[in-house]
Amino acid sequence: MSAASTAGAPSAASTMHTLSVLVEDTPGVLTRVSALFTRRGFNIHSLAVGPTDTDGVSRITVIANAEGRAMEQVTKQLNKLVNVLKIVELDPATSVERELYLIKVHADDANRTAVLQIVDLFRAHVVDVSPSSVVIETVGSESKVRALLTSLEPYGVKEIVQSGTVAITRGPRSITDQLKEK
Repeated sequence: MSAASTAGAPSAASTMHTLSVLVEDTPGVLTRVSALFTRRGFNIHSLAVGPTDTDGVSRITVIANAEGRAMEQVTKQLNKLVNVLKIVELDPATSVERELYLIKVHADDANRTAVLQIVDLFRAHVVDVSPSSVVIETVGSESKVRALLTSLEPYGVKEIVQSGTVAITRGPRSITDQLKEK
């Protein structure tokens, strides 16, 4: 990843950080949140936004590569935004992260059975079939999806579409519980 400044440039000490940000569901809030990363020179690796179980509140999941102190500064600046309600950095050891992929693969009469066996092996799903291709839907960790793509590569991967990563903490507590406690 390239960055506009040395503050956000990846180094040996920089790592991926997953932030879960609760925001008021108002126009422009996503722009303001992503602009903070841009101003600090960070490239956002993944960004996903959706409604929560609380009316008027959305959840933004941001994954960015940064050094610890630089990410602390971004978090402090995010906390100052009016529409930001709560920020939690998720620890990979205590959270679940998933991405959705749609993968179009060449699959004709000669290789369709082999492709379908790979799909079954990875617990993926075929969501569209044509005479010369199939579209596969899979949800999982980055390593699982990479392994699936490697297995499908010999058959001819024609197209890939992926969502941003979504993440949630393990256990009974939720970020919205923490918001309600305020």
